Formats: sequence, structure tokens, C-alpha cells
Amino acid sequence: MGRNDRKRRTPMATKAIAASAALAIGGAGLIWAQMNASAHESSSSGQNATKAAAASAVATIACPDVGQQLTNVPQKARQGVAVELANLDKQITEAYARLASTRQAQANDASFVQNAIVGPLKEKRAATIDRIRIDIQRVGGTVNATALAQLAACTTQNATNTTTAGGQNNGGGKNNGGQNNNGGQNNGGQNNGNTAAPSASASAPAANNGGQAGNGPTAADFVDITKAAANVQAKPQNSGQASTGSFTTKCGVNANKNHNTDNVIVAPGVTNGAHHEHDYVGNQKVNAFSTNDSLLAAPSSCQNQSDLSSYYWPVVRVQDGTKEFDQNALGGGQEGNVGKILTAQSAQIKYVGSPASKVVAMPQFLRIITGDAKTLTNGLANANAHWSCTGFENKVQLTEQYPICPQGSNVVRTFAFQSCWDGVNIDSANHRTHVAFADPASGVCGNGFKAIPQLTMRLVYKITPPTIQADGTVKNAYAVDGFPEQLHKPSTDHDDFISVTKNNLAAKIANCVNSGKKCQ
Repeated sequence: MGRNDRKRRTPMATKAIAASAALAIGGAGLIWAQMNASAHESSSSGQNATKAAAASAVATIACPDVGQQLTNVPQKARQGVAVELANLDKQITEAYARLASTRQAQANDASFVQNAIVGPLKEKRAATIDRIRIDIQRVGGTVNATALAQLAACTTQNATNTTTAGGQNNGGGKNNGGQNNNGGQNNGGQNNGNTAAPSASASAPAANNGGQAGNGPTAADFVDITKAAANVQAKPQNSGQASTGSFTTKCGVNANKNHNTDNVIVAPGVTNGAHHEHDYVGNQKVNAFSTNDSLLAAPSSCQNQSDLSSYYWPVVRVQDGTKEFDQNALGGGQEGNVGKILTAQSAQIKYVGSPASKVVAMPQFLRIITGDAKTLTNGLANANAHWSCTGFENKVQLTEQYPICPQGSNVVRTFAFQSCWDGVNIDSANHRTHVAFADPASGVCGNGFKAIPQLTMRLVYKITPPTIQADGTVKNAYAVDGFPEQLHKPSTDHDDFISVTKNNLAAKIANCVNSGKKCQ
């Protein structure tokens, strides 16, 4: 996979906007049905139309991403902090659900959103954030209480301004040193002068954020891949110390439909901590309550039974009206994730080397998250989404739009994980700072970090190409699962990994990569 050398954007000063996830909403998706109904209400009077337009101005809620600010949480406090962060996610989704179901009240009262939704949300968040402070200080940790308290307030985003926050240039920024590798091609459907999918017409129903569940994607989230400008550039040249080998592990495509809505990395011990469905390959017993010991004892879908690693990612759905098994469940229909879950036709998992140096073996139980599930409100600083089509991967990689592929071409999702490790920690408080991307120009790891085999994934899906209707709606829309207030934006794609091996496999992978061999 090539790279995009555009300069990494400076994160917004208000980078702290986001939160997400879930709430036990009764009524089998009632909230989403109400949202669609309100979005399609029409009025015969100009006054009512004006009110409806005012109500639709607020598309989603943006809150500071508290978890990303907590970079120094003592180990003894991390479980308690993780639970409270999950509470913050639940609160933002409760607020979003209320926003989606009260359009008429918003139309009748311009202050409704602030008084009935955003204001109470701040109060709940303030109490939860204070519990986080207490958890940290109780075990001897230090925290800037004033700065932490300032993360309680949330803002709203307008329907006319729901492109990715802070995305002034394209190129899909990365965390920790920012390797702009195969970055975003399009910014909110503008596509740098190329022909993008048309936006919804001005006469489209008010408050309609698109999608079968009313929370995305929209027409502007798609682009004809044949009309997108090429943005993939050459990889760094190999030095004399380059590690040029690769190791491929064959773990299947989750044909056995091993799904859940947990995330043991970011929300251990919290059921539905991810708030969207994951595909799991590799380790077959991963849930919120998994431990290192249970992972070692679990079966694996990989052909190499020494590979017990967990590889998991959000599912892709076609919003075709299909009522999946989770239609009435948290993480599924109750949280805006609807439609037919697609199984990838192929899933290539490969470890590759560094163009600048030899690699060290991955430590047992290393955890890595790549990408950001909350880019709509966080901005693109940690985005690592790469969408393309077969036959176009060496030319175009998209971050902020889903591709519409030509006949005979399939949709491709690719991930290139962080390939530099701090040499000490298998995780960090915000699940980011213990790993980093190499310098995009040289491939060198900075700040004393060590090169490790870079995990890459390539998922291929057969999807009937979406079409944009005359009224601006999208027929056969597809989208990655996500938090409802993130509106199913393409840039929210992300991937998760826990390294678990037996029989010295981690060292074998490193040796293969360092020796220039192609192994499996």
C-alpha cells in the first residue's frame, strides 16, 4: 500500500470534541423511526416550514473526548476510569437519541436543545468526570482538576456543517507523529474539484441526516472512484538495514459470524462497550470480560494454531431494509446500526517490515487501536481509514468518502497499524501513546521507539454500487458500523488488535520479516 505525503494537519485547539455510544432504548429502534418520521414531516405553512428548518439545524452533539486527554492514568485506576468513560459514552448517546426524537419540540422552542438536552448532559458529564478525578487521585495519581472539569460542556453541530471536524486539508492524519499514509482524498464531498456524489437537494426533508436509520450516510459521503484524483505516492526507499520480508496469517473472513458489541481494549468489563458490531477473526473467545489467560486458552480461526491474536473491526452493512439478528439490540438497531451485515470476500492479514531498520518481536498481549471511531467530532488527527476499489488501490485511497466502484470492481478497506513501540508498555491510558507511526518520509521510528512488524489488513467486499437519487437520497447505501452521533462517516473506520501467540511465533514473525523471506 502506498502513502500520501501531505503534511499532517495541526489538531484543532478544540480537539476534545467527541463521545459516543449507547443506551438501552426501548421500542425496537423507536428513536430512529421517530427521527425519520420527523425528518420527512412537511408543512403547508411558511411559518411551520421555518420552524422545521430551525429544528433541523442541529444534526448531532459534540463532546470533548475525555479518554484521549487521559495519558497518565495509574494502572490501579484504569479499570475504574474505563467504566466511567463508558458512562460518558452512554450519556452522549442518550442525548443524541433525545435530539433525534424531539424535532417538533425543537421547532417550537429555539432554546429546547440547550435547555433540555445539552445543559442536562453537561451536568451528568461533570459528575462522571469528577469521579474519574477521584479514581486517579485515590491511588496517588495526579490530574489537572480544572482542565478536566472543563471537558464537561458539549456543543452542537449544524446539519449544514457535519463534515469531519477540523478537516481543512485532506490526507488522513495519524496519531503520534502523524504518518500521512494513503490519506483522505475528499473533504466533506468537495473532492478538490473532482466530480463527487451530489449533495442532497435544497428541498430535501429537514433534519434528515441520511441513511436508513436517519443517522447517515448521506450522498456527500460517497464518490465515484473513477472521478477521484490520484493521491497514492511511493513508499520510502529501503535503507541497507531494511527488513523486507513478510508474514501472512490466514484466519478466515468470520464466515461463522462471530460478532459482539464489546471492546475489551477500551471498555474492559463493560457489556456493549463498543456500541457497534465487530467482526472477529483469530481468537474466538473475545468479549468485554476476556483476560490474558482466557485469550491464551481460547481456540483460533487461524490456520496457524500458534496465532491466538485477536483481529477485530466494525462490520460493514448495506442499508437495504434487512432486519438483522441485532435489529432490536444495543449496538445494532437500537443505536442506528441497521441493514444487512456483509461478510468480506477475503481478509488478508500480513505483517511487514520497516524500510529503515530491522524489527523486534511484538510483546505478548500488545494492544493496538488504529484509526478513530469519533472523527466527526474529534477531527482527523487520528484518522486511519482507507477506502478504495479493486483496480484503483495504487492510485486512490479515500478517508472521508466511501467509494462507488465501477462494474466488476469491489470495495476495499485497508489498515496499516502503528509500527513503532515504546519498548515497555503493552497498552497506555488512552490506548495510543505506547505505539506510534514511523516518519512517513524515512520510515524511521522516533522518540526512542522501536520498529515492530507492521500489521496490515486488506478486506474486500462485493457491494452493489450505491446510486444517488434525484431527491438526494442514496439507494443501496453502505456504511461501517459506528456510534450514532458520528453519522456513519467513512473516516470513523478503525481496527483493533491484541497480539497473542504461542510456540515462539512472535519471534518467528520478526525473524521472517528481518530475513527478507515471505512466510506464512
